[in-house]
Amino acid sequence: MRRPATTADLLNLSPEIAAEVVDGELVEKAAPTFAHGRAQLRLGTQVDSRFGGPPSGGTGGWWLGTEVDVEYETRETYRHDLVGWRRDRVPEEPRGRPVRIRPDWVCEILSESNASTDTVKKLRGLHRHGVPHYWIVNPMEHTLLGLRWTQDGFLTVLTAERGETVHAEPFEALDLSVGRIFGEE
Repeated sequence: MRRPATTADLLNLSPEIAAEVVDGELVEKAAPTFAHGRAQLRLGTQVDSRFGGPPSGGTGGWWLGTEVDVEYETRETYRHDLVGWRRDRVPEEPRGRPVRIRPDWVCEILSESNASTDTVKKLRGLHRHGVPHYWIVNPMEHTLLGLRWTQDGFLTVLTAERGETVHAEPFEALDLSVGRIFGEE
């Protein structure tokens, strides 16, 4: 029987290998498609343009990043597509690899080859570690799912598709164009 993988195993991999530790298993992340990368960039740009940086006029106040390794425990280190920390809770920029501070928002962009990792295993892990907001973006279906932590499990607070403009927790002040995530101009 093999021992469970840990953050140390992840850090010993060659830097060009994108992987994470999920349920004690070293899981290589799927090579992103163009649709995945575009969705990640476009969503990140929309959120960062309004909330990235220090607070101003009631908005902002987030540390936002892409492809950040976050260690929840030694057998749970996820590389999130998009991730954010509220500056009022985390006043200093998260540093190091991996970051060892629980984020306030996580977003994963689904890949066909390992969607169940994001929709089942990571969902359970993020709930167990108290991540307040989890978004799942599906480039194949052109949908956005917004989840909020509750004691009994994540509660679906938003389901949206291309063509809609939404106000998604925790970024309600943003007119978020779902279609723009998927390439609508």
